[in-house]
Amino acid sequence: MATFVDGRAVGFGIGSKPRDKDSPWYKKDLGDIPGPVRELLEKYSGVPPRDVLQHVYTMRDLAWDVDPYPCIGGGTFLQLGASKTLHYREIITRLREGEKLLDVGCCLGQDVRKLVYDGAPSENIYGAELHHGLLNVGYELFRDRSTIRSTFMAADIFNPPVALTQLSGQIDIVWAGSFLHLFEWDDQVKAAKALVSIMRRKKGSLIVGQGMGHLQADTYPTPHSTSKIFKHNEESFDRMWKLVGAETGTSYNTHVVLEVMRVAAFSKSGQWGDPDARSFRFSVTME
Repeated sequence: MATFVDGRAVGFGIGSKPRDKDSPWYKKDLGDIPGPVRELLEKYSGVPPRDVLQHVYTMRDLAWDVDPYPCIGGGTFLQLGASKTLHYREIITRLREGEKLLDVGCCLGQDVRKLVYDGAPSENIYGAELHHGLLNVGYELFRDRSTIRSTFMAADIFNPPVALTQLSGQIDIVWAGSFLHLFEWDDQVKAAKALVSIMRRKKGSLIVGQGMGHLQADTYPTPHSTSKIFKHNEESFDRMWKLVGAETGTSYNTHVVLEVMRVAAFSKSGQWGDPDARSFRFSVTME
């Protein structure tokens, strides 16, 4: 369990001072808790219905103090993106049959818990997140530190720890929710090749994910930041995976869906209001 001092948790990756809540990425009011998350917290985690709202806000703020990701401040981690993919039921079936899944950039491990709640064996699921503190907040959010059998690890995909490299050739499915879009083109290629090195080399090995795309694929600045990211459309994403395949001796079929973004879900300032920006869902299947 977390230890709290002056209302803040200590001892699991949180700095000595709270993060700035005046950030454009921090939304004080997250609105209603989505039904699937509420069900997960009530039935999987055992949070009393009357306590769900406060529990989510408390855990969101702890996670924000670990690292102020837009998906935490804006509450988009509550969307449980993996469950909205066309492959979701297939993924659960494959995990029940003994295949293994890695959630890369798993944040609080929310998609892992959704998979487990929906019937996937937790021991067949791995979660990797850059910040160990977020993994600890995830245990507190879902109240399952002593029960879940999934393996969570702090890992940098560009400098992987032994715990991750030991999985090389063993992972059948990767969930890359809001991960690849964090990088520019060259680093996306490097990250994709790192994922390929972990995956089992067989037909049907699958990478599924989501992120930010654009009708005009290119490198774009990130609002309120000095960083830049590459936003894909269908053509550029397929081109990238052809390059990855050529450099790794593999071949892939890609599928992309671009959808109009809900600006309010990302920033209270509306800085994602580019009319050509799109949410980006994809699957990459090894041939």
